[in-house]
Amino acid sequence: MDLKPNFEKSGSWIGMSGMAMSFFLYAYSAIALPDIVTVLVLPLVWLILFVLSARWFMTRPLHVLALPVVAIGVWFAVMLS
Repeated sequence: MDLKPNFEKSGSWIGMSGMAMSFFLYAYSAIALPDIVTVLVLPLVWLILFVLSARWFMTRPLHVLALPVVAIGVWFAVMLS
């Protein structure tokens, strides 16, 4: 019995779960910090990343796994600036 994780099969599901969790960061910052970047730009960035992860769901599961990391990194960079 092999207990190694197979990210070729589960990477897409983990990535989409991460995108769903990152949505709450983007939504809260749009409510808590009402400014043009957090209200318009950040949700648009998240939507682009979500559509990209949905398109890559079956064909590139490892890329989908990396997109929530990118989404949280972009959010964090914008919040620090």
